[in-house]
Amino acid sequence: MSFNGKCIIVSAPSGAGKTTIVRHLINSGLPLGFSVSATSRSPRDYEKDGVHYVFLSADTFSEKIRSGDFIEWEEVYEKQYYGTLKSEIERVWGQNKHLIFDVDVKGGLALKSHFGENALAIFIEPPSIAELENRLKKRGTESADSLAQRVGKAEEEIALKDGFDKVVVNDDLELACKEATLMITEFIKDTEG
Repeated sequence: MSFNGKCIIVSAPSGAGKTTIVRHLINSGLPLGFSVSATSRSPRDYEKDGVHYVFLSADTFSEKIRSGDFIEWEEVYEKQYYGTLKSEIERVWGQNKHLIFDVDVKGGLALKSHFGENALAIFIEPPSIAELENRLKKRGTESADSLAQRVGKAEEEIALKDGFDKVVVNDDLELACKEATLMITEFIKDTEG
C-alpha cells in the first residue's frame, strides 16, 4: 500500500462509552476509516453484518485463525471470539484513510504492539465501576450473569490502562469526545499534506 496510514486504537471496558466516542470521531471530519471487527457472538437487534461487526460462526472464526487471516484475535468471553481481519486494514488504507479501531482492551494492546509508533492507543475509562454497572444495566442487553461477568472483566481491564498512550475519563461525553478528537488531530497531522 502506498498510503502511510496511521492507526487510532480506542479501547475500554464494556459500557465505558467507547463506541459512542468512536462514532463521534468517525463523523468529526477527520480522515478516518472504521475497521470492522469480526466476532463469533450473535448480533444484537440493531446490528448489521459488515457494518457493526463481521459476524462469523465460531467454526468459521477458528478456520480464519488457522489461515492467518487475523492481525489479532482473542476469546473475550467463553466461545465468544473477537478479532481484526487483515483485509479490513487493506480496505481502509486503500481509501487513503487512517484506521480507527473500536476494540476490547487486550485487542487494543495487541494492535498497539503490532503497529508500534504508527498507532495511538486511547483508553476510555469510566468515572467509576458503579457508573459503568449503571450504564450496562440501562442498555437492557445483559442478564444478571453477563452483567457480573462484564463488571468483573472491567476491573481487570482498567488495571491495564497504563499500557495505552492516552487515557480519557468519560465522565462528560461531550468533553471526552473533544479530548479524543484533539489527541487524534495532533497525532495524524504530520501525515496530512
